[in-house]
Amino acid sequence: MDLTLLKDRPVEWLKAGPESDVVVSSRVRLARNIDGYPFVGRASERQKARIEELLRNVLLSAEIDPPLHYVRLDQIGPLMRELLLERRLISTEHAEGDGVRAVAFDDDERVSVMVNEEDHLRLQVIRGGLRLDEVHERADALDDLLARRIPLAYSAKYGYLTACPTNVGTGMRASVMVHLPGVVMSQEMDRVIDIVRGEQLTLRGVYGEGTHGAGDFYQISNHVTLGPSEDEIVAAVAGAARTLVELERAARSNLRTKHRGELEGRLGRAFDLLASASTISSQEALSLLSQIRMGVEMELLSETRLQTLNDLLLLTLPAHLQTMEGRVLDTSVRNELRAAYVKDRLSTG
Repeated sequence: MDLTLLKDRPVEWLKAGPESDVVVSSRVRLARNIDGYPFVGRASERQKARIEELLRNVLLSAEIDPPLHYVRLDQIGPLMRELLLERRLISTEHAEGDGVRAVAFDDDERVSVMVNEEDHLRLQVIRGGLRLDEVHERADALDDLLARRIPLAYSAKYGYLTACPTNVGTGMRASVMVHLPGVVMSQEMDRVIDIVRGEQLTLRGVYGEGTHGAGDFYQISNHVTLGPSEDEIVAAVAGAARTLVELERAARSNLRTKHRGELEGRLGRAFDLLASASTISSQEALSLLSQIRMGVEMELLSETRLQTLNDLLLLTLPAHLQTMEGRVLDTSVRNELRAAYVKDRLSTG
């Protein structure tokens, strides 16, 4: 597959869905290992190669609809790995790892399967909006399909066995990406933290553990995998997501009612800055796009469409920008091209 073509396709997790003014996307990820093989961190290169070969044959021969594309990460360059990372098809650890490893994904990029990441197999399903039940159902069906073809490492006492003890049990991470600019502007993030902790969940940045909430985007996911069932985990994350939807919408309503002039001025300045900047960093662009996205959703800005903003959230990231240009660029050149690209897209709506 020519990975450079991905730059021309919108990603599933930025498409509109239920509650997508606040809940950008829903994802379920399952960690699995093949019985009889050591975990990836303890496996020899020969064993990792055997695991990759076995899983490649299974993934490409299984009756998965739609069929999966299969890419060996150790056979592509760092720019293409970063492109896959920005599209959330692989993790940071998978992009930066070494040895034989791969990813399989479908045309819609709803399904992706990482091979030889921390675990032998990490299956994820992702969709735009609050659709945790739906993505869980799809992930569960794929898990069952693969389990009929692969002997999985499983304990009657502990559940699925994983490289990291925090994944033992269901091996599931259910997560939502939420956009909380109103909460941040209202200085109410403490309430978000309390809600998350109260449900024994985890708050992270867009690209997982160790990242921060750039552009007021955050991931909410379960912390516990051993004990609660998959259905209980999904229900807890979905419940927290609905609470955050109410909190964010209330914050936006309060800003509109009590601080409309200040809010409109701030949103207008954000748009003007993006539309006129001659150079802008990825972080600056994300922060300003976040504000403008809220303005469009609140019908306080009409200069551009929501889909344009969603496209820009992805296409202004470093690997996408460089792939569009067809070459590796240093930071200063990327910043100039990003500003020019954003300006052009905003001028056309």
